[in-house]
Parts: sequence; C-alpha cells; structure tokens
Amino acid sequence: MSQKMKNRRGFLLGTSAAAAVALPSLKAIAETASWDVEWRGTIGAFERLPYLDEENGQDFYRGFRYWINRDVISAARRRALEILDENGIAPDENIPMEQVMALMENDHIMGMSVLTWENTQQAMWGRVQDLYHADADLYLGELEAASKLGPGTLELRPDLEIPQYASYEIHLQPGGYVGDEFAGYIYVHGENIVFRNGNYQDDLQVSLARRVPAPKDGSIKRVLEQGCSSGQFTLALKKKWPDAEVWGTDIAAPMIRYAHMRSVELGMETHYLQELNEDSQFPDDHFDVVTNNLLFHEVPGKIARGIIEEAFRTLRPGGVFYPIDLFTGNPPNETAFGKFWAWRDYRWNEEVWRMEYTALDMAAEMKRAGFIVEQGPAARRGTKGNIMGTKPA
Repeated sequence: MSQKMKNRRGFLLGTSAAAAVALPSLKAIAETASWDVEWRGTIGAFERLPYLDEENGQDFYRGFRYWINRDVISAARRRALEILDENGIAPDENIPMEQVMALMENDHIMGMSVLTWENTQQAMWGRVQDLYHADADLYLGELEAASKLGPGTLELRPDLEIPQYASYEIHLQPGGYVGDEFAGYIYVHGENIVFRNGNYQDDLQVSLARRVPAPKDGSIKRVLEQGCSSGQFTLALKKKWPDAEVWGTDIAAPMIRYAHMRSVELGMETHYLQELNEDSQFPDDHFDVVTNNLLFHEVPGKIARGIIEEAFRTLRPGGVFYPIDLFTGNPPNETAFGKFWAWRDYRWNEEVWRMEYTALDMAAEMKRAGFIVEQGPAARRGTKGNIMGTKPA
C-alpha cells in the first residue's frame, strides 16, 4: 500500500488509532479470496484498480484527455483552416500529405495538439503498467490460476513465432500487445480514458455486438472474433448469442490470457486461441459469423488481405463477415486537418500501419476474396452503414 493512501485513510478517519489500522496486503487478500485478486471489488464487469491513488490518477488523465479532445484539438482544427487561408488554399481542397506536413508540422498550435495527446497516452498506459508490475507475482498467479479454470477454454501456443509486424508498441502502449505480461490489464484500464465516458461495462463492445448482423437464414452455431485483444467484444458476442460457440483469437498471449481470466470471472463460456488471424487453424466452412473490431488499421496491408481471405475460408456458405474499423463505415477524412491527424497517428502514436490501412480498399479486397459485399447496419453512431460480406451459398 502506498504511504499516500495510508495517510489519506488516517486523515479521513480522523484518529491516530484508526490511522494505525493497516488494510490487508494484496497477497493476504488473494490468499483468502481464492485465486481472484480484486481487493477493492468490482462494479459490474469492471474490476477496480487496487489503490485509490491510482484511481484518482486515472480520473485526472480522463479529465485532461476530455479537455484535449474538446478544446485543444478544436483549436488545432481552426488553426489548420487559418494556415490554409494564409497560403491561398481552399478549406475543402484535397492537397497531398507532403504539402499538409510542410504547412503544419512546425506550427506551435498543431504541435501542442500532438504533444498533449501523446504525453497523456504515454502517461495513462505507463501508470497502470507500473502498478501491476509492482505486484507482478500476485497478478501472474491470478492469470495462471484462471488458465486452469472454466467455463470456456484457453489454448496458448508457446512455439508460435511472433511476426515482426505484431511487435510494435501500438498507440504507445508500453510493451505492446505481446511484450508485457500485463498487456490486458493495461489495455482495459486505458480504454476508460481513451473513450469519453469510459468503458467500464464494456459499453462500446456491447453496443457494437448489438449491430453485428446474423446470416439471412438465422442460423448461429459458431461465432469468431478475429484479433480479440482483451476479449471484451468476444464476451459481448456471447451475450448476444448465448447458445452459440463463441471464439476469440489473437496473436498476443498476454491479451488472451487476460481475456480468458475475465471470462472465468464473469462465468461466460467463451473460447480463446493464440494464432495468426491470417493463417488460422480452423476448418473450412466452420463459422456462421466472423467479425473483428479495430484490427485492420493495426496490421500491414498484406496481412489485412490474408485476414479477409481467412474469414472467407472459415465461414460456411451464407455466413456473414462484418469487420469494424476506422473506415468500414465512413471513408477517410481527406481534409488537410484529417490528413494531419492521420499522420500524427502514424508518426507519433506508433500506429505504424495506419497509412497502409488508409490506402486499403476494403470492399474491393472482400470482393476479391469471394464475398458478396453490401452495406450492412451501422456499427457506430455517425455512420450510415458498415460494410459487410456474405459468402455465396
């Protein structure tokens, strides 16, 4: 327990005797509560951080991020229009990325928008990482214990060679998805800062799952989420189709270990497999629905094409492929500010495959793989629809 938390506890209780009462250690609590470490409890699906100080710190980052989104980025967007006007360029003119950067990357307001965004990104991830590393043995024990429990299954492949494209610290998450044993913990708590209203009950993933379409014949026996990460969308799909066999696959062992642990905690029978989404081990014609969320912009274009081909191979005739990403509902923002912000994501947020994704024609690649491509239901607010594919019967 941090000294700051002890001091705060004593101050609030108001007596020296009360101040001397120490809360049990994390290890002691874990020993009396079986394998599951949640000594400050849970709120629904959300497991609270183990220290109040850390929860307060995350609240600060959340408020700071809200200010950036509301005021700083708005100021940068206005400044971008001023820069265009100063250079005799119409606001809606589609100018090359090289020209956008030459005009904007050295401007102090544009620079502040990048600096505040990225520094918050690094701080929010790093603080949670430090927290779980401080009690590493305890939380590794939690993951190990859960790996032997059900409902659901977890299959890790220690011999799987991790390709270079998966080794980056995407969106500055320290260690990335494969390089830190606590990547799942880090990712989930970071989400509650990234999303404006938090994501404490997997609200975003539940909302997305509601919109995933079923095949026209209505038969749902098996569902797959490719690139399942922390398993939140996988769980939401299971809630939508409770009688289906629901799978989540990911290349990152730390992420699916966390996903399985969380599924065990919530008593949800979901199955997790470590594998390459572009080279899966599932048989042909196996799933009724294949979906994913924010996967394609984090892989190279060649790998994206392989993932689409695997979705087609593993879907049964009449099955539905419903990918959800930045541009599966709306096209890329081709304004000067839109291009600048995409470059920021690529250059400073370690979204190393962002520009390849922007250039990827998803509809054309899905058609090339064999899908019948059409406009499906909107995945997110502000979009008219989301691209979907059906495997011909």
